[in-house]
Amino acid sequence: MKTALIQHRFHLTKKDTIKKSVEMIAEAKRENAELIILQELHQGAYFCQSENVKSFDLANDFEEDVRFWQKVSKDYQVVLVTSLFEKRAPGLYHNTAVIFDKGEIAGKYRKMHIPDDPGFYEKFYFTPGDMGFEPIDTSVGRLGVLVCWDQWYPEAARIMALKGAEILIYPTAIGWFDEDEEDEKQRQLDAWITVQRGHAIANGLPLVAVNRVGFEKDESGCLKGIRFWGNSFAVGAQGEFLARASSDQEEVIVVEIDKKRSEDVRRIWPFLRDRRVSEYGCILKRYCDR
Repeated sequence: MKTALIQHRFHLTKKDTIKKSVEMIAEAKRENAELIILQELHQGAYFCQSENVKSFDLANDFEEDVRFWQKVSKDYQVVLVTSLFEKRAPGLYHNTAVIFDKGEIAGKYRKMHIPDDPGFYEKFYFTPGDMGFEPIDTSVGRLGVLVCWDQWYPEAARIMALKGAEILIYPTAIGWFDEDEEDEKQRQLDAWITVQRGHAIANGLPLVAVNRVGFEKDESGCLKGIRFWGNSFAVGAQGEFLARASSDQEEVIVVEIDKKRSEDVRRIWPFLRDRRVSEYGCILKRYCDR
């Protein structure tokens, strides 16, 4: 399965940013990509750096956005993973991945884990997803689509795997603050990559994470802004790197992913076989007091 990772920056307007995305999708198609993955909230700036009620207006175009990306998927005859700001009802919004299959809506996933940290005030905007962790069937396989903050939670990846996902996919928006020390930046990046490679290994599945690049100013002035660290990557079922992007360049990376290899890996590393399911009740609690 030829898979494309689309890593780019915000191009100052929604129109210009979408134009760049479509240009990169066209490039990926020329390289025979079948599955194309866009980054989290790829149509514009990462607006969650501050709490601003006017930013909710960005979700008013959700249905129009769905129709646009559906047409892109049809025009290029690809499976396309998008990440959109969904207005579900007045005052009710989600961070939603919509997956298109050659012009058809294959399904969607509403981000389940919602962060609330300096510069990442997503709880102000997004209601936690209520669709569960359900893989989405497409013409290229069963996709375990999750979103950004979900990538820190092994439970999400495990459930997707137990429900038959053939690949784990994480559209992402994560970066540094320029004022952080260089060693702290490196620790954060290493942790981000390591935890996701761990999900691939623990579940015997390939995994793709697609992040944005570029500096985006915090318009509220509370913080200076976020420099998104890119490093979009794909790994195989043993966590081995198949591809990795730079920290600061816009890139189209097309990588061949062998879904069938999961069977071979799971035969030699039978983690699913050896799970002690009767002993895991504590995982359903917030904290396990003795």
